[in-house]
Amino acid sequence: MHTKNLRSNEAGFALVLTVLVVVIVGSLVASATLIGRNHLLVNNFYDRQSELEMVADEGLEYARTRLNGDNSFYPDSGYAVLQNGVEVTDGTGATIPGMKRSIYVGPSGVTSGQYGVFGTVVSVVEDEGGGIAIRRASLYQESFSKYAYFTDVEPYNISFGGGDQIFGPVHSNSPIKIYSSGATFHGTVRTASNVPSPTYGTFKQGYEEYVSPIAMPATSDLAKLQAQAATGSTSFTGNTSGNFGQATTRIEFVAIDLNADGDENDENEGFIKVYQSTNASWVTGDIAATTTCSGRRRRRTCTTTGGPGTSEQCGANYSGTFVAAADHPHNGVTAINALRGNNRRCYLGGHDSIFGGFQATDSHGGWLAYPGTPSPLLNGRADRTYLFPLSRQLNANFKGVIYVSGNVVVSGKVRGRVTVAASGDIIFGDDITYVTDPGAGTCVDIAGYFAGDDVIVADNALNAPMRPSSSYDYETFDDTPDEFFHGTVLALDIFTVENYSSGSTNDEYCEGGVNGRGCLYLTGGIIQNTRGAVGTTGGTGYVKRYSYDQCGSTNPPPYFPTTGYFAKGQYYQVDPVDFNVGAFFGLITTGG
Repeated sequence: MHTKNLRSNEAGFALVLTVLVVVIVGSLVASATLIGRNHLLVNNFYDRQSELEMVADEGLEYARTRLNGDNSFYPDSGYAVLQNGVEVTDGTGATIPGMKRSIYVGPSGVTSGQYGVFGTVVSVVEDEGGGIAIRRASLYQESFSKYAYFTDVEPYNISFGGGDQIFGPVHSNSPIKIYSSGATFHGTVRTASNVPSPTYGTFKQGYEEYVSPIAMPATSDLAKLQAQAATGSTSFTGNTSGNFGQATTRIEFVAIDLNADGDENDENEGFIKVYQSTNASWVTGDIAATTTCSGRRRRRTCTTTGGPGTSEQCGANYSGTFVAAADHPHNGVTAINALRGNNRRCYLGGHDSIFGGFQATDSHGGWLAYPGTPSPLLNGRADRTYLFPLSRQLNANFKGVIYVSGNVVVSGKVRGRVTVAASGDIIFGDDITYVTDPGAGTCVDIAGYFAGDDVIVADNALNAPMRPSSSYDYETFDDTPDEFFHGTVLALDIFTVENYSSGSTNDEYCEGGVNGRGCLYLTGGIIQNTRGAVGTTGGTGYVKRYSYDQCGSTNPPPYFPTTGYFAKGQYYQVDPVDFNVGAFFGLITTGG
């Protein structure tokens, strides 16, 4: 009996064990099946989400391409809808089931354009299962100041050559012509036409032909700047009186060490003064003599008036005091000898040195008063009420724009970020340079010169050598024989030198050689509708010495015109939780 009971218990245990094993194996199989199914679901979800994200990314590039094809889709404020719940396709053109995309574009950051034109594209992709992907890309319109050289029209009789060295990006809507004397291009070169003689050029970064043309800015772009200037009390009414290369309004840039730290680099130390006169020759420093004749043949008589020998703004400095040629003889020195001496100088009309100090008005014209309240930091200066601040610290409404209706002469030292716009010509009457060396790459100072007509280097007593009288050799009447200009020039007609084909041919040195007016050092860029001349192979005019300022590309002058081309900026993922497109664009914009 004992043995029989033991066998019965063993059989029951085996049955229970078998059932347990079956249950465990079944559980493992079920778990494996569930894990497999979950893995498949995860893979499917990952694939679907990746597809959503890919389609959202494609939407960003679609928007940029569409804007570059027609930038009228880009709004001035708010946002525009480029797609609204549109079905999307894959690479083969087949519709992706259950997936739709919306694309929005609008300005972002400081939307006034003072610091450039920046925008945002938002691409939203959703599917029927509730999946969503949102991507954002920032865009920026390329400024014309990115170019070292830009033309719409290259005249048939002007080409690169003579060993020209061109630094920075180059674009022309015309053929890039090069003389056999050669030219070297250190940056990118692009033309909407062709390069007829590429073997004459050295292209450090290659060249592209038959690219899409880029339209020059319009006069309407220029007119927009007047309102920006008026806000900061820097819009001035001038005229177009005078000859080519002359103006009755001139702007002198002034940098002042307000905190007595030994430099003029502080943000609030930039100013301008504005002088006006009815005498354009006086304003521009045009000292040329005028000869009038009457009678015929042997009875003909000629009289020469004016010229440096009788000038009020040319003369000599004696122990720091300027004495005009018109006030000579002085201490036994004749006017002609004074104009041939080492201390000879000429000045633009209204300059302090002519009068031994600041003079608000003179017999020819006067300085305009600043309509705002002068800063106490200027106390003690005779010209304190005539200084227009170029910083928001001292002029809260200043937008970085100076506008002149008509022609204007510019010169001086620029401290700050500014665009000078004129409906007529902008004339370089003397050197105009940054306080901070543009070679430093800090971009704290930058200037743009946007002219509705021409930008001209004046043929005046400061820029060009001049004869004290017809019987003497040419002399230089400025502090240096060369001209120095910092900034980006944009002329809706041409950039040129007044009377470039006349005058001296070998009286001023340029880096060891001699020619008519020395070197023309321009650091920045030249954008012009039609290429203008600055000198001739016969030696008149200037030798070009142009350098590129990279800051024009990364930190353009305020409100400087853009090409309309949208370039890629940064890329972001956007949290889809409670996303609202209107609130989003409101969050990323400001009036500036």
